[in-house]
Amino acid sequence: MTENIFETIKKRDDNGKEYWSSRELAKVLEYTDYRNFLTAVNKAKTACENSGEVIHSHFVDTNEMVPIGSGAEKPVETIFLSRYACYLIVQNSDPTKVVVAKGQTYFAIQTRRQEKADTLIEDHNRVYLREEMKKHNTNLMHTASTAGVESFAIFQNAGYKGLYGGRTMQDIHAKKRLKKSQKILDHMNSEELAANLFRATQTDAKIRREAIKGQGNANFAHYEVGQKVRNTIASLGGTMPEELPTPDAIGKAQTRLKKSKQKKIGDRKVEG
Repeated sequence: MTENIFETIKKRDDNGKEYWSSRELAKVLEYTDYRNFLTAVNKAKTACENSGEVIHSHFVDTNEMVPIGSGAEKPVETIFLSRYACYLIVQNSDPTKVVVAKGQTYFAIQTRRQEKADTLIEDHNRVYLREEMKKHNTNLMHTASTAGVESFAIFQNAGYKGLYGGRTMQDIHAKKRLKKSQKILDHMNSEELAANLFRATQTDAKIRREAIKGQGNANFAHYEVGQKVRNTIASLGGTMPEELPTPDAIGKAQTRLKKSKQKKIGDRKVEG
């Protein structure tokens, strides 16, 4: 029995997403009675919920067809498990079993690797969207100036109020608990940055398309666009931007990406 047994029973769905069958995992973990295995599953679900994760994103109830002899099959209740779900299950299984200890090591290492990979993907998205925000804020400032806007700060605040349910830049800054020198856009995750990018690009387009003139009219247009973006998020069941988590500074994301790139280059040199 090696740690690779957990890799060999891994499956992938039609979209290439990995998962494990609870029935197969129970056998590998040497549970002779599936009902006893479900005790560990239920503990894992509680741990999942307590960690702030959505249970059905990691534990998917389904049915699998299993052979019963003479070529016949019958459906049995099964749970499709994510890597994180498997990690929680082995953490709640009998640690005296050698295979459970190996499973704990395997899923801990693999989960950590996945977390690092996910972090780098998010860092890449954040850095890209932050640069796009810089470009489009410059474009928006030019369009607003041409429309007769004299106070870009007031104009910008109008857009934030629309998108953030009446909250000003100062309110958002305070909610994120940022220092005076820190910029709110530098502490937004990719989801929040994308919402703000949509607000900026659509306001720019609206002002030019409708030939809006004057500070007041431009302010209202910006507020209206921000509010419609917020309403769209709400209608999709999304999280309001002010409730999204506040990540570390964009500079740290850039540093992580740079180090990752340097490591890959170093690895290639060693292999060569």
